[in-house]
Amino acid sequence: MKVALGVEYQGTHYCGWQRQSHCLSVQQELEQALTQIADQPIELFCAGRTDTGVHALGQVVHFETTAQRPLKAWVQGVNTKLPGEIRVAWAQFQEPEFHARFSAVARQYRYVIFNRDVHSAVLHNRVTWEPHRLDEQAMHRAAQALIGEQDFSAFRASSCQASHARREVQSVNVSRHGDMVFIDIRANAFLHHMVRNISGTLMAVGRGLKPEVWVAELLEGKDRTRAAPTAPASGLYFVNAIYPDECKIQQVELNELLWN
Repeated sequence: MKVALGVEYQGTHYCGWQRQSHCLSVQQELEQALTQIADQPIELFCAGRTDTGVHALGQVVHFETTAQRPLKAWVQGVNTKLPGEIRVAWAQFQEPEFHARFSAVARQYRYVIFNRDVHSAVLHNRVTWEPHRLDEQAMHRAAQALIGEQDFSAFRASSCQASHARREVQSVNVSRHGDMVFIDIRANAFLHHMVRNISGTLMAVGRGLKPEVWVAELLEGKDRTRAAPTAPASGLYFVNAIYPDECKIQQVELNELLWN
């Protein structure tokens, strides 16, 4: 049978989602826990790989198994085997053709900035701290240049292995709630470091270091070296993978989570 899981994790102490030989990953921890419950080796496939220090609210994964277990075993049972920073939120059986990565039609990320002159001890490693007051309205206006199918070479990491830089950004919204500034972005797919590179550039606009038209100019120039530095991983959250309705994948509601 094929099983899909919704997974939350705080990525601070992990070298990202993907299994690595030299460091601890979220995939390794989750596969080990699932293997204990299934009593057979389990291999996971995810909707979107996250980097070192990046968090997730609605990561979607799937695996195949011959083990007959009720859905609650794949949630409650697995969670007893996991460290506190990783949790399975839900489980459901899927059709054979479902694939966590290739069945997804879009992904949604949120970048969280704590915008106060003094950092928060409670939010350490869970947000990006920016002591200079940001103009979130200017950031939002500048971000609208990102919408549509375009070449995002200006926001692509040099280590990116994608075959091309064209992606379709479906929506970008920058908002403020008290001391929190949120950058919410949805696209059909993302390049390596794309959201963090965009966030770093929008923060430069928000500080008044660059004009709003700079984002459009960067897109046109397709030169990563002209854009702002990559924003820290601590502020980035994988929020949702979006699937066709027939997959019946649960979605995270941001008005209930993450300080909004």
